[in-house]
Amino acid sequence: MAKIRKQDALDYHSSGKPGKIEVVPTKPYASQRDLSLAYSPGVAEPCLKIAESKDDVYKYTSKGNLVAVISNGTAVLGLGNIGPEASKPVMEGKGLLFKIFADIDVFDIEVDAKDPELFIQTVKAIAPTFGGINLEDIKAPEAFEIERRLKEELDIPVMHDDQHGTAIISSAGLLNALELANKKFEDVRIVFSGAGAAAQSCAQLYCSLGAKVENILMYDSKGLIYKGRTDLDSSKQKFASLDENIAFEDSFEGTDVFIGLSKGGIVSKEMVRKMNNDPIVFALANPDPEIGYNEAMSSRDDIIMATGRSDHPNQVNNVIGFPFIFRGAIDVRATTINEEMKLAAVRAIASLAKESVPEEVIEAYGEKNIYFGKEQFIPKPIDPRLIYYVAPAVARAAMESGVAKEPIQDWDAYEAILKNRLGLDNKLINNITEKAQRSPKRVVFAEADNLNILKAAQTSMEEGVAIPILLGRETKIRALIEEFNIELEGVLIVDPKCEEERPRRKAYGLEFFERRQRKGMTEFEAVQVMRERNHFGSMMVEMGDADAMVSGITRNYRDVIRPAIQVVGLQKGVTKIAGMYILNTKRGPLFLADTTINLNPTAEDLAEITSNVAKTIRKFKVTPRVALLSYSNFGSSIGEDAKKMSKAVKLIKENDPNLIVDGEVQANFALNNELMNEQFSFSELANKKVNTLIFPNLSSGNIAYKLLQEMTDGDAIGPIVVGLRKSIHVLQLGASVREIINMVKIAVVDSQNK
Repeated sequence: MAKIRKQDALDYHSSGKPGKIEVVPTKPYASQRDLSLAYSPGVAEPCLKIAESKDDVYKYTSKGNLVAVISNGTAVLGLGNIGPEASKPVMEGKGLLFKIFADIDVFDIEVDAKDPELFIQTVKAIAPTFGGINLEDIKAPEAFEIERRLKEELDIPVMHDDQHGTAIISSAGLLNALELANKKFEDVRIVFSGAGAAAQSCAQLYCSLGAKVENILMYDSKGLIYKGRTDLDSSKQKFASLDENIAFEDSFEGTDVFIGLSKGGIVSKEMVRKMNNDPIVFALANPDPEIGYNEAMSSRDDIIMATGRSDHPNQVNNVIGFPFIFRGAIDVRATTINEEMKLAAVRAIASLAKESVPEEVIEAYGEKNIYFGKEQFIPKPIDPRLIYYVAPAVARAAMESGVAKEPIQDWDAYEAILKNRLGLDNKLINNITEKAQRSPKRVVFAEADNLNILKAAQTSMEEGVAIPILLGRETKIRALIEEFNIELEGVLIVDPKCEEERPRRKAYGLEFFERRQRKGMTEFEAVQVMRERNHFGSMMVEMGDADAMVSGITRNYRDVIRPAIQVVGLQKGVTKIAGMYILNTKRGPLFLADTTINLNPTAEDLAEITSNVAKTIRKFKVTPRVALLSYSNFGSSIGEDAKKMSKAVKLIKENDPNLIVDGEVQANFALNNELMNEQFSFSELANKKVNTLIFPNLSSGNIAYKLLQEMTDGDAIGPIVVGLRKSIHVLQLGASVREIINMVKIAVVDSQNK
């Protein structure tokens, strides 16, 4: 797991607009008429409709897609009772996850009410605002009573995710783990380390799946929960099945399943070795499991293991469950989240783990294949199918159990709606990150005397996506590292101008001279130019001393791209390189080319550029759907650019008939499916969600991407150089640390592919 420094975390939450979420208007508001409709006098009409029928609130307001994430701050993460204000960053973070994974809007509510009754009455009073309530970080045993009361007294879904999220995901994992071990819930003995809200909820759900209370041994901080203890509250008393105490280390004898929900390092190899054949160990304490993954796996060959960590197989991660459970519940206007709905989520998640894993998920994890077994019995959190596996299962269970006010009639249409919501997240960069982490490459940072570059190199190393090589004057680089407390210990620093690099400069120069001697360069000039960092860094990549290079934060584009072309050259069959940007937008990733290199390409040039861009996009496991843009729609206007784009489409189709492409077409028609279908249903792009835009010249492409970049909230990645033989990429002038890191990830994946 990447190291998170205190200052980085504080900067993340405070930079730009403080916090992590905001409210965005969903209706027009540009004119006085718009404002009159939005507020007075127009707003009176929906108010009167709702007054006549309360259910109309779902028709005229955002209630149906709005969930409250509510806490009193009494049990925040592992920080304890730190108060409602201090819990707000966590609640905002939960809201962020709801939005990016399930497109659910969230207001986070922090309530200054430790008294359960006051808290309950406060939540009940504000409940009319929301379509669902997610209780969060409330200490046990009060959390049990709060949730029970609110579920009884409200007619919207209520769930305390700390209890049920872990229970649902671990239940799905345990169902599959027991299948792998050829065991049944009703037969196994289960030991719990931890007796808080999550542990008790897990135990209760396991019992719903067939486990027997008499086979459960639960330990809290004072030891085994058994009948002889006098300090047990009513919720713990349910799990006091034994008459006598058993020491924790002795409880592993004859046990089939261990569930850790406590603290790290309390289970030894010897304890695991005492367990029955095919032991199931879920060590879920985070960041340090009750027993480390490698330690547990080396204790015996037949172990079946899960943790709460992302760097090991079978992560029990609540994000696999709660966004999609609420999605299904609010989509049918369920009045509660009942046991049937939780069990449906369990079985849907367990079922998904057995399905063939999508190629983009396999690629992201750097595996040749991922299949159901000891290393895959819980789905990966980035699996895009979770939303349309879990949400419909929950919705169906709500309908069958009689708690759905608005049943779904067309399940195929519902699945299509859910799939469409996937465009709202950041899965592309997540997948690229995962893939980069599986095989990090040596990346040359050619401008390492820049503070943003050093910060990006540090983060890239800590995230495990790259092995940085820093080019520049060592004294200046080390001074910046010390001044700004940047942690880059052990990273290679290379100064192309220093005396120690003279032999390598000469070797690189002579190799470069061999390639440039008939292009106006002397041997002396070839050696001398290696003092320049972009030439030296490019030669490091070419000669195998590095795998990739990023540069350009302080240099003009040409000063970086020219040495790259001269040194590494173009891919076989490529005559025109191009610059491509990726914009992560609400409609999904948008690929734009050529935005940086070719001034006025011909139709033949555009055909080649489009083909090369499409090949690059496919390597990201995305299907390109390409529009060649113009001021004209399929011959509606005459002009050289329109003719050029139309001709380019014909050439592309001849060379790549399977590529989804059409043009010439105006940008609004390309991006508006409804418009395209209405006016040009004959087009291959009709009923297709265009994700790739090709521009007729550099001017239009460059202007368009810069406008979009400034006006959208998503990440911009690029410019990605398409067509070079090796992985060298150019940064924008003044790129932010985040933009540099994204480019490093692209460079690493590009190097892996090449």
